[in-house]
Amino acid sequence: MSKFFALIPAAGSGARMGNELPKQYLSLNNRPMIYHAISTLCQNQYITRVFVILAPNDNEWFKHDWLEFSEKLVVFSCGGLTRADSVLNGLTAAKQKDLVDTDDWILVHDAARPCLTSTQLDKLISELAIDNVGGLLAIPVADTLKRSNTENRVSHTESRENLWQAQTPQMFRYDLLTRALRNATSINVTDDASAVEALGFHPKLVPGDAYNFKVTYPQDLALAELIIQKRNNP
Repeated sequence: MSKFFALIPAAGSGARMGNELPKQYLSLNNRPMIYHAISTLCQNQYITRVFVILAPNDNEWFKHDWLEFSEKLVVFSCGGLTRADSVLNGLTAAKQKDLVDTDDWILVHDAARPCLTSTQLDKLISELAIDNVGGLLAIPVADTLKRSNTENRVSHTESRENLWQAQTPQMFRYDLLTRALRNATSINVTDDASAVEALGFHPKLVPGDAYNFKVTYPQDLALAELIIQKRNNP
């Protein structure tokens, strides 16, 4: 029977946050931001291991205590220049350690999405466990979309019909995801699903919710703090 593994690429710097400390280590409810994603994934009953992929020169990780996750957490310091590189390097390292099989499911999740809930995670796994391709959490686009010209004036309004905003985790079998990311070295992909799409597959969209947003700017961190504090103190 196929197993489920989570993988968090955490080799980026998060330059848009305007902070020297890599984004995944910024304090969120008195913990590094990445802690919250790790905690949700490690607590899931279906997930066997959680792989965290660090930059080779990352020393910040070792300043924090991760002992509570020791039964599931596996760290690889093999992050690459891009997100796709880090995911592919992590998959390769896990296979070399005989931790995964080619038919196992891999759930790739952003370190900067700390508000993922166990309910969302269970829903994703249950809807995709017997799917032929895999898929991702996503939400339908609600806002009106404007395309600009080079002078930042509206060129035209884009139709939002059938448009979705991709989130993570994105869940695919090891073999398909590995093939897709190897192929992606010659094309521009922004997430794992787009790499799979480039091979001609059609990932399934599993409705998530707006709370599972990506922390990109300083104001996002403040919002994530409020959400987590409310969950911890209902």
